[in-house]
Amino acid sequence: MPTMNIIEAVRDALRMQMRADKRVVVLGEDVGKFGGVFRATSGLFDEFGGERVIDTPLAEAGIIGTAIGMALYGLRPVPEIQFGDFIFPAFDQIVNELAKFRYRSGGQYPCPVVIRTPVGGGIRGGHYHSQSPETLFIHTPGLKVVAPSNPYDAKGLLLACMRQNDPVLFMEPKRIYRASKGEVPEGDYVLEIGKASVTREGSQVTLLAWSGMVSIADETAKQAEAAGISVEVVDLRTLMPFDIDTILTSVKKTGRCVIVHEAPRTCGFGAELIASIQERAMEYLEAPIMRVTGFDTPFPYSLEHEYMPNPDRVLGAIRQTLEW
Repeated sequence: MPTMNIIEAVRDALRMQMRADKRVVVLGEDVGKFGGVFRATSGLFDEFGGERVIDTPLAEAGIIGTAIGMALYGLRPVPEIQFGDFIFPAFDQIVNELAKFRYRSGGQYPCPVVIRTPVGGGIRGGHYHSQSPETLFIHTPGLKVVAPSNPYDAKGLLLACMRQNDPVLFMEPKRIYRASKGEVPEGDYVLEIGKASVTREGSQVTLLAWSGMVSIADETAKQAEAAGISVEVVDLRTLMPFDIDTILTSVKKTGRCVIVHEAPRTCGFGAELIASIQERAMEYLEAPIMRVTGFDTPFPYSLEHEYMPNPDRVLGAIRQTLEW
C-alpha cells in the first residue's frame, strides 16, 4: 500500500473518478497546465485535456456559477477555489443558488457540485490566506461540508462526495497538505459521509476536532497520557451532516468534552456542538464543555501560532474540565 500525503490522495481521487466517469470535470484558477497553486491537479490536464481540466479567469462567482450550470445540464463539476478566503465573492452563488436547486425543484434538479478549497492557517499566509469559514456554510441548508484531516480520509471522502448528488464544500487543511502522510489504498474505496472516526480511545475526556486540528488533538492526547490523563480523540471528518451518535457515545463514556477548532470562537461550530451535546446528554456531563479556538480577531500574520490552538492551550482546557 503506497504512502501518500493529502495532496497526492486528493489528486488520486480526482484522477480515479475522472477515469471512471466522463461527466466529471475540474475547473478553477491555474488548475490546468500549472496543476494548481498547491499542485493538487498536477498531471490531470495532460491526461484529460483542456475540455475536462479547465483554467478559468480569476473570478470565483463565475467559477461557481459555471459549475452550477454544468451540473444542471448533467455534468459533475469539481471546481477549486484557490484559497478558502477567496470563496466569499462566490458566496451568493453557493448559498442562494447551489444549495437551493434541489429543494426549489422538488428534487427534480440535483446539483452535484463538489467545491474543493484549502483552509486554515499555519503557512504564514496572513489574514487573506488563512481563514476557516466552515461555519458559514454549515449554517446553509442544502450543503454538505466535509473536512478531512489525513490522506486516507481525504481520498475516501472525496470519492464519496463526487458520487452523490448533493453539493459539497470539501475543505482541505493546507497546513498539513504535505506534512500529513499515511498509507492509502491504490484502488477504489469510499468513506461514509456523516460518519466520525475515533482516532484514539480514552476514558476521562472527549476531545472533538476536525481538519488541521486533529493532529493537534492527537499530540495533546499523547502529552495528556504522559501526565496520566486518558483522552479520547474524535475526528468529526464531516461537519454537515455531523455524527452526533459517535459524539454522544464518547461523551457519555467520559463525562467531559473539549472542542478544538481553528476558526474564531464566537458562533464557531464548537458552539453548535456544545448545544447539541447538552440537549441530549446533559445528565452525563461532569463539567462544562470547553472550547479551544482561534480568537475573535482577523487572522494575524506575525502572530499566527499564538492565534491557532496548540497542545499547551488544549491541555490547559482538559485540566480545567478535570478540576471542575
